[in-house]
Order: sequence, then C-alpha cells, then structure tokens
Amino acid sequence: MALIKQQSSELSEIIEEDERKRVRDCASLAQQLSDPDPAARRWAARDLIDCEDASVPLVAQLQQEQNRSVREIILTSLVQLGDDVAVAGLVECLRSEDASLRNEAIEAMKLLPDAVAPIMGKLLHDADPDVRIFAVNILESLRHELVEEWLKEVIERDPHVNVCATAVDLLSEVGTVTSREALENLKVRFAEEPYICFAADLAIKRICST
Repeated sequence: MALIKQQSSELSEIIEEDERKRVRDCASLAQQLSDPDPAARRWAARDLIDCEDASVPLVAQLQQEQNRSVREIILTSLVQLGDDVAVAGLVECLRSEDASLRNEAIEAMKLLPDAVAPIMGKLLHDADPDVRIFAVNILESLRHELVEEWLKEVIERDPHVNVCATAVDLLSEVGTVTSREALENLKVRFAEEPYICFAADLAIKRICST
C-alpha cells in the first residue's frame, strides 16, 4: 500500500509539473486562473505573485473559486502580496454567503496586521453587524497596540448585543484595568441581557486580578 501511495504521489507531482509547463507570462497566468484543471489554477496562483497588479486577478478568482486547495494557494499569494487590492478583496470575502470562504479570509487577514490595522476602524463601524463581529475576531490575533482601545470603543458605542459580546470575550483576555469603566457602563447599557452582565463581570474579575 505504501508503494502504491508513493507512486500515486509521484504521478501527481509529474502531472502538476506538466501543468506548469504552460505559457508562464503574466497575461497567460491570469487566464489560467480560470482553467478547468485545478492543478493549472494552483500553479497560476503561485506564479502570478511575481506579476504586476497580481492581486486583481487573484481576488477576482478567489470570489468564485470552489476548489479549496486552489483557494488556499490564492489566499497564500494574497497574504504575500499584502497590498491594498489584496486586503480589499479579503474584506469583500467577509460579506460572502460561503462560511468557509469567510473564515479563510479572516485567518488570512490575521496574518496582515500592518495592512489591516489602518482599515480596522472602518471595519468596526461597518453597517453589517456580522462584519463588525468578524473584525473583532481578527483583532484576536492582530497584536496591535490599539487593540484594547478598539475593543473599548466597541463596547461603549456599538448598538448590537452580539458585537459587544464578542468584544467583551476578547477584552477579558487582552484588557487592562483601564477597560473597567467601559465594562461597567456596558452592564448598564445592556442591563436586560444576562450574558453581557455575566461576561462583563468575568472580564472585570480577570483584568483586575492580573
């Protein structure tokens, strides 16, 4: 069985290498992103990274790509590029009906703290509460000096209980005593929401004990 598996793996590598022997200029690579063969799309997504304005075709394909392995390569390339087009494309994925794509975009954005930080304020004020929740989820790994301030702003002004609940959960992990007043005010603002009161008390207990 091991030999069969090894032979299968070697055959797969040969097939994929054959796919890479297609024309490799930038225009051809962009066209190959929509090739019927997933192997060709994977190679194109890898090799496009050296092309000017590569993020444009990569983002366009990401929004319609159904093959998960191809999507992973596209996302990896977009993270490596990390330009404004790449980040904007990832933000658009947060609005997708595809939960897997949304989660993949969130994980990709967590790897781009310097590129995502300048737009975090905009994301936290997005009209869609789901996008605001996703933004808080991204903050979890952003490791930016303003994370606590962003979270405090959320619990002080966001009208949506689920957005605030998500922020409180994270604040209990990264917050300091400077967040205590905002947490106390949150309990007053959502006095009829048992979970908010419980989570805020738990956060206060944690940050005051550190």
